[in-house]
Amino acid sequence: MSGRPDSDTDPETADSEAAAGQGEAGDPAENEEAARRARWTAAATGAALTLAGLAAAVLRLTRPAPALVPAAYASGAAVCAAAAVLGSRGRTRRALWLLIAGVMVMALGDQFD
Repeated sequence: MSGRPDSDTDPETADSEAAAGQGEAGDPAENEEAARRARWTAAATGAALTLAGLAAAVLRLTRPAPALVPAAYASGAAVCAAAAVLGSRGRTRRALWLLIAGVMVMALGDQFD
């Protein structure tokens, strides 16, 4: 480090750094509310994408399309259903990645049509 050895932390700077560290932690009630909101969002999004994938799979079954298309929609819907379950249990980061993967599988199925 290139700092001078005789320099000391100014008390005002130390107090402001301590206050900034406490500000990041926030109120525990606010953190709980944000976590609850994230769980509900992940669960609701997963459920909505599951229903959309299942509806698309049923619609593709009624039309003349390769069998891979409804299978891709159904498997993407299954992945989104798993994401909804994970999201409701508080694993929102993993749920987000599963939602992305499920939508990608559905989009891949749409490319085969």
